[in-house]
Amino acid sequence: MKPGDIKAHLKKQHERRQQILEKRRNSKFAKKMAPYYKIMNRFSLPLQALWACIINFIIEALSRHSAIAAWQYMTGTPLVFLYNAGMIFVTLLIAYLVRRRVFTRLIISALWLFLGVVNGVMLAKRVTPFNAQDLKTFTEGLSLFTNYFSVAELVMMGIGVPALLIWLVAMWRRAGQYEGKMQRIPMLIIVVAAFFGYSVLTNVAVDKRIISTYFGNIAFAYQDYGLPYCFSASLFNTGISEPNDYNKDTIEKITDNGEMTESTSDNGVRPNVLFVQLESFFDPIEYEDLQMSEDPIPNLRKMFENYSSGYFKVPSVGAGTANTEFEVLTGMNLRYFGPGEYPYKTKLKNQVCESAATAFSAFGYGTHAIHNNGGNFYSRAKVFNNIGFDSFTSKEFMNILQTTENGWSKDDILLTHIKDALDSTEQEDFVFTVSVQGHGNYPTEKVIENPKITVTGAPTEEKNNAWEYYVNQVYEMDQFAGNLVKMMEERGEPTVIVFYGDHLPTMGLEAKDMKNRYLYNTNYVIWDNLGLQKEDRNIPSYQIMADVMDRLGLHSGTVFNYHQQRRQTKDYLKDLELLQYDILYGDQYVYNGKPPITEGHMQMGIKEVTLTDLVENLDETYSLYGTNFTKWSKVYINDEKQESTFLNNTRIELPDSKLKDGDIITVSQVGSSNTIFRTSSEYIYMNGKILEYTDEVKEQLKKEKEQKNSVKTDGDQQKTENAGQSGEQQDQNNKEEKSGQQ
Repeated sequence: MKPGDIKAHLKKQHERRQQILEKRRNSKFAKKMAPYYKIMNRFSLPLQALWACIINFIIEALSRHSAIAAWQYMTGTPLVFLYNAGMIFVTLLIAYLVRRRVFTRLIISALWLFLGVVNGVMLAKRVTPFNAQDLKTFTEGLSLFTNYFSVAELVMMGIGVPALLIWLVAMWRRAGQYEGKMQRIPMLIIVVAAFFGYSVLTNVAVDKRIISTYFGNIAFAYQDYGLPYCFSASLFNTGISEPNDYNKDTIEKITDNGEMTESTSDNGVRPNVLFVQLESFFDPIEYEDLQMSEDPIPNLRKMFENYSSGYFKVPSVGAGTANTEFEVLTGMNLRYFGPGEYPYKTKLKNQVCESAATAFSAFGYGTHAIHNNGGNFYSRAKVFNNIGFDSFTSKEFMNILQTTENGWSKDDILLTHIKDALDSTEQEDFVFTVSVQGHGNYPTEKVIENPKITVTGAPTEEKNNAWEYYVNQVYEMDQFAGNLVKMMEERGEPTVIVFYGDHLPTMGLEAKDMKNRYLYNTNYVIWDNLGLQKEDRNIPSYQIMADVMDRLGLHSGTVFNYHQQRRQTKDYLKDLELLQYDILYGDQYVYNGKPPITEGHMQMGIKEVTLTDLVENLDETYSLYGTNFTKWSKVYINDEKQESTFLNNTRIELPDSKLKDGDIITVSQVGSSNTIFRTSSEYIYMNGKILEYTDEVKEQLKKEKEQKNSVKTDGDQQKTENAGQSGEQQDQNNKEEKSGQQ
């Protein structure tokens, strides 16, 4: 294309655009809006400031589920309100960089309002507000939508989101454009300066304690400091900031020149150690207004009376299971991380770190994680590998038959897999189990026809139904706990089991509702058959592992050793922050070049899927037989995924597959996002049967092929010889014929 052609094309495009703009300027809608556009352009900044305040008010009304509560927030803490409105105002300044200013403001406003809607909806379903870490679990969270939202709510979302997009497209076409001269470079400087100035204002607001960089409770922080600030803080403020006095000498002093990294034992006791994290568990009696027809936790109650127990201080309310896990498994305190942060989704997803798994493995323990939910949720498959577990059994490896009315797996299934984990090794085991049965959202209508336990005392019938559902789940969780203890007693092996709740349920509880007047306490108990002395005390989740190991005379893991030696000393928490920073974000001075873990070695699942037979049915479909199939078992033929129907743990139907001799068949356990967690051995299809494609079989098939080729070669050679002989005979006959004629 010639330069002249390009210029002509651009000129034609410009003329066409001018025609479109002229048409829009002369349209009825444009003429009607022209006077308003003039006023808006003349007073755009004060109007934009007012609009930012209106948006902020709507956001807070949505988040608090009350316009009155939003008004009280605005009038009660005006500086906080104006600070958040200022944040919205600064983002709206971007509109001055383009001609479509009205449309740009609509887009930015829609994003802020969408944030408020999402937060309001999530707060209606759980206690924890919407934060940036939820975006990192979005794909996993999609699989749980039906657990949180009704069909009607999902339909409304399905209609509402497209409707909003259609409206925005319509506004893009109809909204007017700024007709004055554009000053993009000066405006860009002003916008950048505004953002920089707002960051300075943020520091001033923190210094004046108008806002805070530490959220003791993210739900309360959103109430106190507003959604715009808290969400942006969760987006940009992650990890542990470098402490002022961080250096090699300080770390060496804290860890006694690295001695805290060593593993030592006071005695020869090596019991199995089982940690069981019960989803949303606490003693319902702690809620003062609730009356129940019988005690929902008779087994755990008996344990509370006879074994070490107390309140268990956790880092979150209503949600945050993975964060309680993090504190228990690493011994690290979450208060030093960013507000609302999940280290599972930020740091541990891509970095190795020592944990209880590496600490116990130092004494020769087998280490196993078990969870009756998806292996990808909160990146557990990656995290458990990065913190040193030998195996992880997620729901993809479980033949789950019983679920709650809300669709969560019941915890009784965990017994089988805990047993499998213990049986998989000859030595002692550390088994970390996370349950899911007690998970919300709790239905406000009566869904259990004949509940084992009836409940009264809640303020409304809807709340009473929710509590009745929850209490009956807790009852079954207690039965699981009792059955686990019974199983371990029957095994006769030295064992310690720690039961605890990860957080309070999503019931809108307030501190005044609780006997202990605190929302961050659940309950724990340490059962054992070793004769350990009963020691009741309240304990935070980041200390429990060190405490249990200390009682067993085991001293391993840098952070656990630190807790055992420094728990009641000066600068305990300050030095803990330094230690956590050095291990996760610093130069790891503590290890002196010899970290306890450099890469993961974890296997998904305990038992391998095996194939035993493949039968062709009369309708030309196939039935695949084997062991350890689950709903998440997917069949592959020559690495191509097949349509399949799971019937039971020994049979899968293949309705559309076509097989021929030599095809390779495998079965994989597949999680969300089509993640393949584990694949069976290869099997080859031959003569209507399957056999494991071992090296011996490969060698045998290779020899058979060579023999066939050899036979074929000999046959071809014989044909050639016969053809040659036939030719010679023909020549002889021709000679004899000629001789006779002569």
